[in-house]
Amino acid sequence: MRNYIVFDLEWNQSAHGKADSVVDFPFEIIEIGAVKLRDDFSMAGEFHRLIKPQVYKQMHYAISEVTHMDMWELRHHGEDFASAADEFMEWCGDDCVYCTWGSMDLTELQRNMKYFGVENSFPKPLFYYDIQKLYARFYNNGLKPSLDSAVEELGLMEGRSFHRALDDAYYTGRLLARMAGEVGAERLLMYLSMDYFRLPARKDEEVRMVFPDYSKYVSLIFSSKEEAMKERSVAEMKCYKCGRMLRKKVRWFTPNQKIYYGLAICPEHGYLKGKIRMKRVDDSQVYVVKTLKLTDEEGAGKILDRKDDVRKKRAQRSRDKRKRQKKIAEGE
Repeated sequence: MRNYIVFDLEWNQSAHGKADSVVDFPFEIIEIGAVKLRDDFSMAGEFHRLIKPQVYKQMHYAISEVTHMDMWELRHHGEDFASAADEFMEWCGDDCVYCTWGSMDLTELQRNMKYFGVENSFPKPLFYYDIQKLYARFYNNGLKPSLDSAVEELGLMEGRSFHRALDDAYYTGRLLARMAGEVGAERLLMYLSMDYFRLPARKDEEVRMVFPDYSKYVSLIFSSKEEAMKERSVAEMKCYKCGRMLRKKVRWFTPNQKIYYGLAICPEHGYLKGKIRMKRVDDSQVYVVKTLKLTDEEGAGKILDRKDDVRKKRAQRSRDKRKRQKKIAEGE
């Protein structure tokens, strides 16, 4: 029987700002809270651990203000992260799927595991359910609300507070159960998310996911954006309904070097719009998350308008540059 592990983390950070943070370790977990739901979404158990800080031993004022936690509590009631993480993974069991509110918790849990030398036993690729994303899709017109707003909207408020790990996990579990009942579990659970902490290392590890209304591709790491855009698997546009490779009506273009847009036409299913997000690994390396989605005439028109706007802005920048160069030359 598969269980749903709905968990939440609280973490601390450098009290003196980013400049004093440990490289590649911005957040230190100070609390783990989780609820276990059966496959019918009924409650099966709870897990809670406080964690004694080993890196950031002074509480950041914003963390203290939100969570009402203090260092005395953590020092006297917390345990080492490695022990807490091992206990958490054992409690989760083997046949489970992870659920969180938002996309950060699994990433930060693995980052802390790596820093403290805890074995990462999560599967790769790591799929999970982002309950905030699901709520936004089915209840909030794509807008991601805070947990307390969603709980209040569905009338699930109880005597528990927010911004503590176990309470937030509990409320997230309640939301998941309500959504499964109202939307339908089969329909809701079609929309898996993927955690990006451990990226594909080889071509055969790249991820392709097909959902009812879009497809997603996650690439391996490239040395640069330019190198990524030369890769066929990145640049191609394939209809996720029929699998047909399509010719582009609008080639990939970008307004900001972070997001690229494209447009193709499937003879059977119509317009297909594409979005490529360039995600940084470090100062130069990137990986790609590409989504393709069928659209209508209006959606296609927006892509064409966006490309025209980019063209006009580039032309204006070129004119401005020539003017500046001319002024400099005349001044000499």
